Amino acid sequence: MQIQALLAAGGVGGARTTERAAMGSNMGSYMEVAKPAIFNGEAGKVGGFVATCRLYLKMKMREAMVEKQVFWILSHMQGGAVDIWKENVMEELEAGEIEYETAEEFLISVKKEFGRGEEEVVKVVELRKLEQGGRTMEKFVQEFKRAARGSEYEGRLLVEEFK
Repeated sequence: MQIQALLAAGGVGGARTTERAAMGSNMGSYMEVAKPAIFNGEAGKVGGFVATCRLYLKMKMREAMVEKQVFWILSHMQGGAVDIWKENVMEELEAGEIEYETAEEFLISVKKEFGRGEEEVVKVVELRKLEQGGRTMEKFVQEFKRAARGSEYEGRLLVEEFK
């Protein structure tokens, strides 16, 4: 009985399975994918914004031209400090003064512009919170090294944090 219900719904075999096979790698265009929240230039939110844009572009706009992808990203940037930056970028794009070869290149520029050292700050906070706890010394040292990478801490300052 369950098999008949699946066949009738197209779950196993049938027209829907053939349709899915024909879609192949284009299946992303049929999937629900969250759009990024409006980004206002807040440094602490740039990483999430960029990651969500990357996912959406890969799933829904893979075939779109770079210019369309860049303008789509810009359409999700509003308010605060981002408005002036966006206006300048749009003018430069329209005048042909700047051109992005990929949407990823544009997203990197967004992260550089609005990240303001976000990664270093996160690393420093992680480094300061790190405690050995129940871990072996070897595991703790490896975790400390991982957290120290990108924190901009060096020399004596790094030794003090380790202590």
